[in-house]
Amino acid sequence: MRNLLFPILVVFCVLPAGAPALPVQDEPVEIVSVAATEANMKALAGMRADVLKAAAGRIHIVATARDLGRLSTRGIPFAVETALFAPARPVATSATGGLNGEFHSYRELETDLKALEAAHPRTVQLRTIGTSLEGKNIYAVKISDAPERDEGEAGVLFLGCHHAREWISVEVPLLLARYLAEHAESDPAVADLVARGEIWIVPLVNPDGLEYSIDVYRYWRKNRRANPDGSFGVDLNRNYGHMWGADDVGSSPSPLSEVYRGSSAFSEPETRAVRELFLSRDFRAVVSYHSYSQTILYPWGYADVPTDRDAQLREIGLEMAGLIEAVNGRAYACGRAASALYLTNGDTTDWTFAAAGVPSYTVELPPVDIEHGSFFNAEAEIDGIFRENLPAMLSLSLRAVLSPGKDGIARRENEKHAAPLTKRDQKYK
Repeated sequence: MRNLLFPILVVFCVLPAGAPALPVQDEPVEIVSVAATEANMKALAGMRADVLKAAAGRIHIVATARDLGRLSTRGIPFAVETALFAPARPVATSATGGLNGEFHSYRELETDLKALEAAHPRTVQLRTIGTSLEGKNIYAVKISDAPERDEGEAGVLFLGCHHAREWISVEVPLLLARYLAEHAESDPAVADLVARGEIWIVPLVNPDGLEYSIDVYRYWRKNRRANPDGSFGVDLNRNYGHMWGADDVGSSPSPLSEVYRGSSAFSEPETRAVRELFLSRDFRAVVSYHSYSQTILYPWGYADVPTDRDAQLREIGLEMAGLIEAVNGRAYACGRAASALYLTNGDTTDWTFAAAGVPSYTVELPPVDIEHGSFFNAEAEIDGIFRENLPAMLSLSLRAVLSPGKDGIARRENEKHAAPLTKRDQKYK
């Protein structure tokens, strides 16, 4: 998700339709970086390169041999950064099995979720909340003391993998589901949590994109929408209703862009599935997991202005960051999304906060930057990243479910099950 220097990226996001930026399958590619100067941006604008990231004054692109020749012809110095990234194409299976190793594919996740339900039927129920464009189920795990019944209890919603290449964002919410199921009887705090509330976990919002990232192109971000111009994909985290399309900086109208917002708010079945789940329950807090940058973000993302609960959102976010750091010393920054990261309009947590007034956070998981791994966590890091996030997950859940009235964490009564609040939202509902 992380896209620093967003004004630079806009140059590439609004390129006219043409040949798709994605290199053809099996074509060798390198990751190169160029200085983020105005002259370089103008020179790159006509290349339709696959811009992977902009950070620390440099633009990283996925470059074919043809692209490298164009850079040389235009006199643009570049540095080869391929060693910092995972291969763009599948090249070998992991020693632990499969192209994705210990990370879950859609089918592997489906199998494990069904096994979790079978092993813990008194606390776990697996539900299908929708299907993707390619017909894959979008699964939600409900964890409660009576998961088969709708008791109207307060709940917390955890979401993973809006963006296909962010594999670690599947694993953290999945491991939370497993932890809660396995500790519901032995841990008094977890037992109290599942007895008095509901924890809902959607570990994979974008199953089509994840499979494409595993099998074809590791840097794929969007879903697999076939766009009218011949390109593919909508950025699901720009497709929600609140301030959708507010400007062309926080999202893009161009289907070629990595932050293409789609044809309308909730145009995609994946975001509609999340919307319908959220509006059907009494959720008191929301966390959406992404990578990378080790940052806890809260609304608003569409503009650098405070919400009417800015102090509370910051207080809870800082508490979560402190709990994370106490585990192994890894520091997560905390701040309002628009100022702490970059502008995003039509994103998940802006919409959930606008719709219901509940604490809503985007947690950008490690690493902190490209040099430490970017989207490509080592398999050995999965459990440690989950473990450091667990206390924050439990703390937020306990606060929301066990003390829903404390510090104004409960939904504002006039917003329960409400549609997004602004006139703009009503237009695109």
